[in-house]
Parts: sequence; C-alpha cells; structure tokens
Amino acid sequence: MNRYFLCSVAAAALIVAGCETLDTISNVTTSAAVATGVINKDQADSINRTTSAVGKTFDTITPEQEYWVGRTVAATILATFKPYDSEAANHYLNVVGQYLALCSDRPETFGGYHFQIMDSDEINAFAAPGGLILVSRGLLRCCPDEEAVAGVLAHEIGHVELKHGLKSIDKSRMTGALTTVLSEAGKNLGGKELAEATKAFEGSITDITSTMINSGYSRSFEFQADAAAVHILKNAGYDPNGLVVMLSEMEKRLKPGGTDFAKTHPDPRVRIDKVKAEIGTIPAVAPSSARQARFAKALRGV
Repeated sequence: MNRYFLCSVAAAALIVAGCETLDTISNVTTSAAVATGVINKDQADSINRTTSAVGKTFDTITPEQEYWVGRTVAATILATFKPYDSEAANHYLNVVGQYLALCSDRPETFGGYHFQIMDSDEINAFAAPGGLILVSRGLLRCCPDEEAVAGVLAHEIGHVELKHGLKSIDKSRMTGALTTVLSEAGKNLGGKELAEATKAFEGSITDITSTMINSGYSRSFEFQADAAAVHILKNAGYDPNGLVVMLSEMEKRLKPGGTDFAKTHPDPRVRIDKVKAEIGTIPAVAPSSARQARFAKALRGV
C-alpha cells in the first residue's frame, strides 16, 4: 500500500510541479522510505524512474487540470462572497464577458468562460484559472457605463489569458504541502493514517487557494493584465479609456488598509498612468446609446 501511495502522491504533484521539481521530491521521499524500511532500494529506483518518465510527459498543467483547479478556487471564493441572485444582471455580465473573451488571445478554455456577480459591497474581482470570473457589486458600482464594465472584465480575462492563477499557485506553499504529505508516506501508514494524510493534503490545497485569494496576484501580473485588457478592448471595439474611468472612480472609493482592491492591487493612480501609456493615441470611439441602455437596465439596483 505504501508503494502505491508514494506513486499516487507523486502523480498528484504533477498538477503543480515541473518534472525537475518532481524528480527531486520523489528522490527525497523514496530515500526516506528506504531508510525506514518501507520499501527496498530496487523498489525506490523503480518509483523514481516512473516518476521521472511521467513528469517529462506531463510537464505542464493540462487544460482539464486548470479547469478543476479553477473550480476549487471559485468555490472557495463563493463560500465567502455569496453569488448575487439576479438573472438579468448576471446574464448581462456574461453577454459582455463572453464577447470580450472571444476578442482575447485565449478565446477558449476547457470549461469555457463564466462570469458571476458577487453579493458584496467590497470593491473586488477574482479571475480563477480556466475562465471563472467573479466581480463584486461594489466594483460594478465603480462603472458609470458599459465601457467601464468592459474594462473590468477585460482585465480579469487578461489574468486568465496569461494563466496568472496557475503561476500564482506554482509560487505558493504547494511545495511545503507536498513535502508534508510525502514525509508521511515514509512511515508505516495503515488505513486510518493514510486517510489522515490524505485529509491533510486536501486541507493544504484549500489553504493554498485561500492564500492566493487573500494575497492577490503580483503587481507585475496586474500590470500585465491591464495591458492585455487594453488589447482586448481595442479588438472588441470598446474605448479602452473605459478602464481608466473605472480606475479613477475606484481611486475615489477605495479605503486605505481595506481588504479589497486596496490590499491586493497596485495603487489605481499608478495603474492609470501605465494604462494611458499602453493606450497611446487611438481614434475616438463614439458612445453607443444601445450599450448604455442595456447597461442601465441590467445593472439597475446592483
């Protein structure tokens, strides 16, 4: 049982570790298992060869794995920020969001793009891996028109396009979590202990997801997502200055030391300057009365 447990945990590591890291973890783990008499050296060599071969085959996270990681992240967020129950408002967000996604450099993901409003006054939004995007009511209130809403969604789509969620997970405490569970595998685990080790691993995954959400993406990732948003907005025929308008309104409303964008994002003023530089000189985009009408109708009361 212990030998199979070692293999299964090593395989789980593939979700977040490259083959070089996985080889290192496998070698350390099997060495500990040999030292404690759980397996012999021939078995250890066999496990290490298998781990190395599998690691080289699955050196990157697959679209399916990204989808499941994203579902876990989104579920964790929605356990804290409840979904906003408005079919009209959520439908509107998906109409705009799906169109913008099609205009991005990553128009398709394994599970598709999905947009949901969170019932929260906080100014916040989250882009989970695979295209699950959550936007708070508080942030939507920073948007005076559809151009600004498009700016918000294009920014979050930029995170998905650039796979920032996956990169954040790679840099988190996943290595520590794997080390903890793998070290347990070097012991003589029975059914109860094996279940406890598995539970500890699952708890670590939840802890990592929570850490990523609370810490937010890195500053460089935020600037990259803004640049991607400008590109998406231009492709979609929206005025990218809508992102500037939204950031300007956000700057007025954010409270220093808060738990929302003020904590997890660069200062809006810094972002505005970078976005303006990214936009450059573009032809004016004529206001659309149809867009403004559907914006007002869908988000009335949000």
